[in-house]
Amino acid sequence: MKLDVITLDSGKAGSIELKDEIFGIEDIRSDILQRMVVWQLAKRRAGTHKIKTRNEVSRTGKKMYKQKGTGGARHGSRKAAQFVGGAKVFGPVNRSHAFDMPKKVRALALRHALSSKAKSGSLIVLESATLGEAKTAAFRAQLDKIGLKNALFITGPEVDNNLKLAARNVPNIDVLPDAGLNVYDVLRRGTLVLTRSAIEAIEARFAPANDVKEAA
Repeated sequence: MKLDVITLDSGKAGSIELKDEIFGIEDIRSDILQRMVVWQLAKRRAGTHKIKTRNEVSRTGKKMYKQKGTGGARHGSRKAAQFVGGAKVFGPVNRSHAFDMPKKVRALALRHALSSKAKSGSLIVLESATLGEAKTAAFRAQLDKIGLKNALFITGPEVDNNLKLAARNVPNIDVLPDAGLNVYDVLRRGTLVLTRSAIEAIEARFAPANDVKEAA
């Protein structure tokens, strides 16, 4: 697959050949993408929701009334769940929501996410993603030239500091280094913008041959 390369000023900067096994998958597996998004969001959950159990409720432990002779049910403590101010039964406790996902499935999901952007025409390749000054207004003007309103920028090994500062106040625009590339952010933004160096890093890291090396 061949794509044109442009600059941030919407100028032409040649073309680039993309590997079909990463960017040219035709049969997009939505089930794999769904599994990956659920896995990512589960890992992000804090798991700090908690209720007070019976031994944590601050109420008297004295028996409410005598065992027999009242004509009512026999109760021993006001901490029981059926009373106002008592404990809750089977409520949430501190726990991790994360679960395992094989490395090969994670790599496969990312390849399908990248291919889905390329297939829909929502993939743009930049020569580089650097700014001469950290000016949000200037960056917005460049985005308007390219026609970007909702996009994820993957800029290379590191994010240019001026670009990071200029983009942080622009809504629906995310800027990440190569290491931050993930399925959830790729899918949640309308357009994926990659630099030449980012594509080289992606192809080196997520080529199918690397799955065999990692599993070995």
